[in-house]
Formats: sequence, structure tokens, C-alpha cells
Amino acid sequence: MRQAARMQRKIEQAKTDAKDKELTATAVGDKVKVTVTYGRKVSRIEIDPEFLASEGIDMAMDGVCAALNTAIEQADKAMEAEVEKITGGVKLPGLTG
Repeated sequence: MRQAARMQRKIEQAKTDAKDKELTATAVGDKVKVTVTYGRKVSRIEIDPEFLASEGIDMAMDGVCAALNTAIEQADKAMEAEVEKITGGVKLPGLTG
């Protein structure tokens, strides 16, 4: 039981340490960029002004949604990888979720 508690503390520490790491995803041929943290917080959205002017707000917002969904998915996988460093890839119910 003590080992499980120790493992849980290590996992929580790894999540805390990694939550502010950032990654960027793009959409529409790199015309839209979204940066999120591993903790799933959006820190930046960039839209190419020429793309916005030529394609309009609707296409730009579609690009933001696509880039955001990709970024969140990548952030989840990256956070999972951080936890797997601690657990050795073993899924532990209640600890790794």
C-alpha cells in the first residue's frame, strides 16, 4: 500500500511539473496555429492575416477548431507519456487516469 501511495505522489508530481509545458498544432496549411499546455490550457492562437482576409472568419474559425482539437489530443498524449515514464507504461486504475 505504501508503494502505491509513493507511486501516486510521483505521478501527481510529474503531472504538476509537465502541466505548463507547451506544444503547438497547426491547421489549414500552417495558416492557423494554436499553442496549448500539457495541462490543456490554450496559451496562444495565431491566424495568418492574409488568410483571414482572403478566406474570411468562418474558414479561420474552422481552422482554429481543427488546430485546437489536434493540440489538445497531442497534449493528452504528451501528458500520458510523462506519466508512463513513472509507471513504466503500466496502466494503474485510479492512479494514471
